[in-house]
Amino acid sequence: MAKSMLITGGARSGKSTFAEAQVLALGQPAVYIATAEAHDAEMAQRIALHQSRRGPEWRTLNAPYDLCAALRESDGDAPRLVDCLTIWLSNLMLAERDWASEAEALAETVAAQAAPVVLVTNEVGAGIVPENALARAYRDAAGLLNQRMAAVCDELWLVVSGYPLKVKPQ
Repeated sequence: MAKSMLITGGARSGKSTFAEAQVLALGQPAVYIATAEAHDAEMAQRIALHQSRRGPEWRTLNAPYDLCAALRESDGDAPRLVDCLTIWLSNLMLAERDWASEAEALAETVAAQAAPVVLVTNEVGAGIVPENALARAYRDAAGLLNQRMAAVCDELWLVVSGYPLKVKPQ
């Protein structure tokens, strides 16, 4: 497997399940770097669903904002899974942080990792142009973030309806 992998796809496309399998194939224990926070009951259910799939072979780190620090601190022998970049991006944007500079720092951090890292992100640019400014800004930022991470990662995968397609080979 490549040293770094970006996995993208639409909502409920199967990208997280595919990513978990890729990471566990690299060795156990594995590190799950979670970016989501449960601000409401629906998000709490989504987080619980992801947690229910993971067994004792996973160690979880929560990094809703400082993803670079979590990657640096966990860089060792264990493979890592970051799920997901678009939630991380929304956290940064809603906190009015400079997402562009943090995205560039993330790209540099991923490129410098010794242990494998798999990143999950949503493809949000395939639909219509959103009607409000915040949604348009988010869609554009996600597209730019995904392009930057795809450029720095060794492999890029697109998951469609549960089927992974390799887009960028190692």
